[in-house]
Amino acid sequence: MRMVDLIEKKRDGEKLSTEEIQFIVNGYTEGTIPDYQVSAFTMAVFFNGMTESETADLTMAMVKSGDQIDLSQIEGIKVDKHSTGGVGDTTTLVLGPLVAAVGVPVAKMSGRGLGHTGGTIDKLEAVEGFHVEIENQEFIDLVNKNKIAVIGQSGNLTPADKKLYSLRDVTATVNSIPMIASSIMSKKIAAGADAIVLDVKTGAGAFMKTIDDSRDLAHAMVRIGNNVGRQTMAIISDMSQPLGFAIGNALEVKEAIDTLKGEGPEDLTELCLTLGSHMVYLAKKANSLEEARQLLENVIKDGSALETFKLFLASQGGDASVVDQPEKLPQAKYIIELEAKEDGYVKEMVADEIGTAAMILGAGRATKESTIDLAVGLMLRKKIGDKVQKGDSLVTIYSNFENVDAVKQKLYENITVTSEPAKAPTLIYEEITE
Repeated sequence: MRMVDLIEKKRDGEKLSTEEIQFIVNGYTEGTIPDYQVSAFTMAVFFNGMTESETADLTMAMVKSGDQIDLSQIEGIKVDKHSTGGVGDTTTLVLGPLVAAVGVPVAKMSGRGLGHTGGTIDKLEAVEGFHVEIENQEFIDLVNKNKIAVIGQSGNLTPADKKLYSLRDVTATVNSIPMIASSIMSKKIAAGADAIVLDVKTGAGAFMKTIDDSRDLAHAMVRIGNNVGRQTMAIISDMSQPLGFAIGNALEVKEAIDTLKGEGPEDLTELCLTLGSHMVYLAKKANSLEEARQLLENVIKDGSALETFKLFLASQGGDASVVDQPEKLPQAKYIIELEAKEDGYVKEMVADEIGTAAMILGAGRATKESTIDLAVGLMLRKKIGDKVQKGDSLVTIYSNFENVDAVKQKLYENITVTSEPAKAPTLIYEEITE
């Protein structure tokens, strides 16, 4: 088998076999196939796409390129959730304890963030003492005992995907739906889940800006999951404006606590209940989505979701008293209001640019080497559709430096107030199960 023949085959729009895709992935991972040939292959895929079976084969070849997590010692159906990313996306912090409180095992492998704010692990480390450096057996024991634990990503999980993504990033071939879908799903499958719930974002703050592209990606990932024996479904949700109010690590932890108390932002609460209902249903803890949602609403009302969050934090070394005393979370030195310059209605909030404003403060990483300031960030006081009077606070800026003029300018440029009433965007567009 020669790589040049496989490039030619894909260039001409022909279908590759399972063995041919395995040959490409193994050769690239081991270094016997050079970058320039794989670059040609990814460009051929970019233009000609892949069939369903090719995409599933590519996914599983990347899964097999490294470690696979064995969760068989954990009792029950393990359901993982993945979001394609966004601004102020605090769902994992809420969903973990929420679904664990109704008996669904949450064995979460998470990473650090690169972008607007930190990843799940960065956010949780805003809680003093919390750590994810635990052995695999302790991780399994904690999930069996508490129904929830979070561990850092294995260094050797899907190494083929890491190499392939780095190459796609510098060869203008990132935006290929088969390759995006297989990249995401290879990590989820290698992480050992029995079922997967996907939150595919759409809009200005999302990787996929249009509903059509988001739908195509969602369908591709659901097909992969189902083709390789993982029950998989997807929600397409809005990211034209930030989710919830908080953008920043400690601020998002506080917002997650509020949401678990039943006092969180309406959009964040609704999305978590929707995603959580599907997780509970796939885990066979409820006979319908309606019953699953009722179970989740009950554990918020009776306080057991919040207690599960405390138990989770304490079991991994964290100071669980922050749940009742959130002032113990890292605090910013300066709190500055961004005031509305005119009366009217909020018409637009460009999510990714507002995320960039939070990153200027230090809430996220511009590069892998950047250090995150866990205390800083933004708290939205208005969302799209809200009425505004001149002098009202649009955003509260939490900063550890006094001069935030650049942040203010970025926010003013990307929050539009008009005299005409505006409508809040749709939160959940579609649910895709096949």
